[in-house]
Amino acid sequence: MYDVAIIGCGVIGASLAYTLSRYDLRVLVLERENDVAMGTTKANSAIVHAGYDPEPGTLMAKLNVQGSAMMEQLCADLSVEYKRIGSLVLGFSEEDRKTLGRIYENGVQNGVPGLEMLTGEQARGMEPALSADVIAALYAPSAAVIDPWGLCIAEAEVAVRNGAELRLRSEVTGLAEHGDFCTISTTTGTYEARYVVNCAGVDAETVYRMTEEPKFKTLPSRGAYYLLDKSSGDLVSHVVFQCPSAAGKGVLVAPTVHGNLIVGPNAEEVRSSTDRAVTAAALDAVATAAKKSVPGVDLRQSIRNFAGVRANTTLSDFYISPTSPRVLHAAGIKSPGLSAAPAIAEYAAEQLAAMGLALRPREGFDGTRRVHRFRRCTAEEKAALVRENPLYGRVICRCETITEGEIVDAIHSPIPPCSIDGIKRRAGAGMGRCQGGFCGPRVLEILARELGVPQKKILQDQDGTFLITGETKTGGAHA
Repeated sequence: MYDVAIIGCGVIGASLAYTLSRYDLRVLVLERENDVAMGTTKANSAIVHAGYDPEPGTLMAKLNVQGSAMMEQLCADLSVEYKRIGSLVLGFSEEDRKTLGRIYENGVQNGVPGLEMLTGEQARGMEPALSADVIAALYAPSAAVIDPWGLCIAEAEVAVRNGAELRLRSEVTGLAEHGDFCTISTTTGTYEARYVVNCAGVDAETVYRMTEEPKFKTLPSRGAYYLLDKSSGDLVSHVVFQCPSAAGKGVLVAPTVHGNLIVGPNAEEVRSSTDRAVTAAALDAVATAAKKSVPGVDLRQSIRNFAGVRANTTLSDFYISPTSPRVLHAAGIKSPGLSAAPAIAEYAAEQLAAMGLALRPREGFDGTRRVHRFRRCTAEEKAALVRENPLYGRVICRCETITEGEIVDAIHSPIPPCSIDGIKRRAGAGMGRCQGGFCGPRVLEILARELGVPQKKILQDQDGTFLITGETKTGGAHA
């Protein structure tokens, strides 16, 4: 019998597992994919929003500002890349200026620090690449960029190291309450837990429906992105937004923590939570909007296009509420869900305590994680790493300067990856200009060697994405 079962291991489920692992609890995390961070967490804008956009008084406003304030120290504790670079929301018309004034007042009421209204000239003084048509801007210095899947993986690893149990490839198929406990049916078996938390992201409504009629309807929203080469990474130095609308926060242009430039997303409703198709029409819409803000953005420098699906619902706020004495839902966690994730986890833990869960601190809890990033080390640190482990002297990914030592460490982490993209999310190999064209085959070899499985068992990413389907035969007659 588990004390708490968490359904879903995106950044919300992982954040809750991390928070609950501080306490003397048996925690189970159920994830349907072959790795953590496989849904919206791996396909989003990677922005820590300042918190000016949510309506004052909402749970979203409260948790956005709290989560943003928590994020820098959390990332430092977990060796997750984070950069506080600030954001600019651009206005192109008098109507936009009014919108900027409204969200400025929102931000002040929400407690966002350092907000400042700028003229177009002041904004271009900070960002020379901005359009000459910008007449006003809202500056939020507390906004940041982050490695979202890195945060999810780190929190899940620390939770596992502190006793939480993670079951991958365990899709939930049923949920039933039995007085003082619940049974959770999955594709890998049935589990019992005193409390269940639904953190299933875009599929939270589906889990909710297993026990009763949901109080909202999910409206999956797909957004497409361009990821540009590092040669474009310094085009802007802040996160550049346009005025928000009912469709979302609009198309942004922003540096990433890895030194690239990200452009997107658009917003279009889709029927399926797994419909991450990238269409020409979506990319055209993103390109047109981005060039309105930053005319000089060179989308020919794109090294990858991708799309993510956001958990929009018919509610305008997060839905974090129990619907029975044993089941808590953390649903409708759309943007700024990533920004709010640490605070959402704290809030959900408080909700569980109010439901009756005893939160006794765990003896010996260690909430930190240290990961070596070879390219970030000094010359002396690099030499010391190579002396300790010669694999750190062998560069596998030339674009990102990722060593075999980093890849092997990732494979032997508390949550071992089973795919090439799993290594990319942990160590960074394949993130660069060639997108794994050079290092991919070598990463595959290292994975197979370290996991002790044939190379044809290694995946690109999700289950079924095999790269090798058989062995080539050599020999025979030659002309």
